[in-house]
Amino acid sequence: MTRATGIGTADSGAADLVAQRQAGVVSKGADPLEDHRLPRSQVGTTPQHLLMTLLSDYWFTRTEHLPSAALVELLAEFDISEPSARAALNRLTKRGLLVSSKRGRNTYYGLHSRAIPLLEDGRKQVVAFGAQEAGPWDGMWTVVAFSVPEAERQLRHGIRTNLRWLGFAALYDGLWCSPWDKRDSALEVLAELGVRSATIMRAEIDARSTVQAMSAWDLKELEQEYVEFEAEFSPVLDNARRGALTASQALVARTNVLDSWRNFLGAEPDLPTELLPADWPRSRMRRLFFELHDSLAPVAKARCQQIIARHAPELAELVTQHGPVESAV
Repeated sequence: MTRATGIGTADSGAADLVAQRQAGVVSKGADPLEDHRLPRSQVGTTPQHLLMTLLSDYWFTRTEHLPSAALVELLAEFDISEPSARAALNRLTKRGLLVSSKRGRNTYYGLHSRAIPLLEDGRKQVVAFGAQEAGPWDGMWTVVAFSVPEAERQLRHGIRTNLRWLGFAALYDGLWCSPWDKRDSALEVLAELGVRSATIMRAEIDARSTVQAMSAWDLKELEQEYVEFEAEFSPVLDNARRGALTASQALVARTNVLDSWRNFLGAEPDLPTELLPADWPRSRMRRLFFELHDSLAPVAKARCQQIIARHAPELAELVTQHGPVESAV
């Protein structure tokens, strides 16, 4: 038995967007869920994602453009080659996340205005993860059921990717769930993707069901990922406390720990403590993340300033320090 409330469909919003595309008002290339989405964090992070992270952390509030040579050198700190760095700049510009300008023979880049809310939303999610601001769980699940015709099977990857980053997990191929009320976000995503057959509800799943919602998450694998996070970054934190990291190492470590922590947002949607094993490591790893990330900020900022000063001394003092801080919670 399932008690459901707030049943809705994605049909109306999706139909509007599909009609606009068919009329040529919205092209596939302009889809806000495609070109204008931020590059996703992943194992072995891409130059595009890395560059957006660096700009978000150290150039977020600035409208001035940075010389491409400075950005290429920043990426070189992470062993990104010059051809890969310049390719990332070009692709991010084509995606509408960066804007470029010319000064003589030199090219400069800055954040596009459309990237600002995306980066800010990402920062808020990182800060909030693990803080349990949602309060006690009400025992209800947001359930998304969708059907995609075989002729539109290319949509399935986009649906799965976006639902996963909203904190949903798959019970079955076309049935996804989240413990939090994500109905509005799910409807928006499905409509923007053009999904024409979907139902979203807030439901209570009967304990007698043969399949329970928590089976959508592999808690053993998640716990192992937390263990690996601790094994990788606890020694780095020890070195940071002793002042044993160079400025270059601090910059790289600060970005790496942010990327690794951010990956948990896609793997675990801040699952309610009522549903988790005792001594779940999320809170402990959250403390490790914030201490390391925040303590490295001044030295990492200084390293950015040093690199930018080699190419544009007048811009070096404008470097910001915008990354997530625990006090923002």
